[in-house]
Amino acid sequence: MTHPSAREHFAALFHRHHRQVYAYAVSRAGRGVADDIVNDTFLVAWRRLDAVPLDPLPWLLGVARNVVYEKHRDQVRQLSLMSQAKAAVEGDVADLVAERSATLAALDALTPADRELLTLVAWHGLAARDAAKVLGVSTATFFVRLHRARRRFEKALAEQSAVESAFPLPAEEIRR
Repeated sequence: MTHPSAREHFAALFHRHHRQVYAYAVSRAGRGVADDIVNDTFLVAWRRLDAVPLDPLPWLLGVARNVVYEKHRDQVRQLSLMSQAKAAVEGDVADLVAERSATLAALDALTPADRELLTLVAWHGLAARDAAKVLGVSTATFFVRLHRARRRFEKALAEQSAVESAFPLPAEEIRR
């Protein structure tokens, strides 16, 4: 059960700053998603009520900013998935299969640690800070390891592509 003073404090916070947070959300993301941004912002404020500073507006706008960025990242991910699906349907399936095969072979050539670094970011969509937490390392260490893993992946992918271009399948085998 929530303490009555916490509810009252949150209600006062909400009533005092709702308009400003809403205006910020509209200016950053438009009216279509402003209500969602405001709701998510005040949900964070409710969950972290003890962390809200005495001057809460800058903190609330910072939370709203993060919510806007997260919604943007989600949209980019969705658009990317939709374009990949569209390309798979409209594009040359043989090219997509060959590209996927080369990518998976290059990943397979890497160490498990390198694969984990790359997939945390590329497949699971984690930010570097969050991926670093998963691995139990600092963000700086994660960036260094990720950079090295990417270079090894690029090399493995280039080697895999060279092998495939040296031994291409006849067109009739690709169509089967």
